[in-house]
Amino acid sequence: MTGRRGGIRQGLILSTAFAAMTISSAVLAQEAKPASIWTQETLTGDWDGARTNLKEKYGIEVTLNYIGETFGVLSGGLNRGTTYEHRIELSVDTDLSKYGWNGASTHFTIYQIANGGRNALDNVGSIADPSNINALRTTRLFTAWFQQGSPDSDPFSIRIGQLAADDEFLTSATASGLINGTFGWAGIMAANIASGGPAYPLATPGVRVQFRANDNFLIRSAVFAGDPAGRPCNENPQACNRYGTTFSFDGGALFITEAQYAVNQDKKSTGLAGAYKLGGWYATANYADQRFGVNGLGGIVSLADPTVVGPLNHRGDWGIYGVIDQMLWRNGEKAVSFFLRSGAAPSNRNLLSWYIDGGIGFKGLVRGRDDDVFTLGAAYAKISGDASGLDRDTLAFNGPPYPIRNHEFVLEASYIAQITPWWTIQPDIQYIVRPGGRVPDPSNPNATVKNAFLAGLRTTVKF
Repeated sequence: MTGRRGGIRQGLILSTAFAAMTISSAVLAQEAKPASIWTQETLTGDWDGARTNLKEKYGIEVTLNYIGETFGVLSGGLNRGTTYEHRIELSVDTDLSKYGWNGASTHFTIYQIANGGRNALDNVGSIADPSNINALRTTRLFTAWFQQGSPDSDPFSIRIGQLAADDEFLTSATASGLINGTFGWAGIMAANIASGGPAYPLATPGVRVQFRANDNFLIRSAVFAGDPAGRPCNENPQACNRYGTTFSFDGGALFITEAQYAVNQDKKSTGLAGAYKLGGWYATANYADQRFGVNGLGGIVSLADPTVVGPLNHRGDWGIYGVIDQMLWRNGEKAVSFFLRSGAAPSNRNLLSWYIDGGIGFKGLVRGRDDDVFTLGAAYAKISGDASGLDRDTLAFNGPPYPIRNHEFVLEASYIAQITPWWTIQPDIQYIVRPGGRVPDPSNPNATVKNAFLAGLRTTVKF
């Protein structure tokens, strides 16, 4: 029965994708050859004006993108080797004002994800995922929502449906030039919130409201279902919600609120753009203690103690974070920007108790390449004292060798080369210090997983 439901869900997703692509194919058939394929915004162009007409007359915008990448672990990690992965993204946005509903819009995104059965994370064994498109092979619904009011201009906006928190919370424009997933949905969120939280590749039912006081200040709040994997789930959360159609309301609720002050965000602004954000989250579900459990007599003992029979649970979890994203210099299209993000969470119920990342981005660094972006980033994730305490307990019960986890550190350099308006090539290198925070190597229990050096290449095409 489970397999049948999965087949039905996947069939619904593929049918929706096919319908949307059929619409686009029908108008594409009208296209004449463009004046130059190298200057148009998308590979397939404007479909002889049909694409613009579809958007302006009917309020429908179809987006189809391809991201493909290969990563090789050159040294360290769990395995030497090269992986390939791709993601095809289909999105359809509809402006309902074309049908008499002013300020209303809808959106959905479907992903088709494929790899060779392994990805870069499998070969490295780190907390921070080397790639922000890594996921299990599947075709899945990601986000699907209705929105009233524009979040970019209207005083009030509400969005309801299948939502992803990493679309709107804890974001940094400068950090988007990097590939490692920790520079998107930061490790302090991905490693601590149940099933990684409502972020790629798992969205979840929710409601987001936003109040914009003026052009510079806004407050954004959302409530999501607490566990996007659904319950019970004792395996990879993505496998429990393989097609994105579980629509789980399990795991309590997750609340996130963020205040933002931003200046010079308009593309026509000549001043230095800046965005400053302060946010916090609270989850209502039970979260297991990182160090202690309960024995058969109801006593509290270390999870390393052979008499432990179950976890010690805490009611709720929470964290705070801040973001600075500031342009330092600009000259026409050329610019230099930096970002800094940090967060903290309680040690006793979270793997990571403190996190900080930052970096600098250069747009137009190379003469004659004004649209290229070169970004450097670094991220530090502190293993909580309670999780490290469990390692000490394990060492005491089982004896050496057993490492004590402390932190994981990520360095990344990435260059986005804008070949055409619709095509980019992105070479990337990463060095991950103490993958997993300093954990035993499965192939050699007497040693820890070695620092990993990765090199990769990504290509992105907008159809």
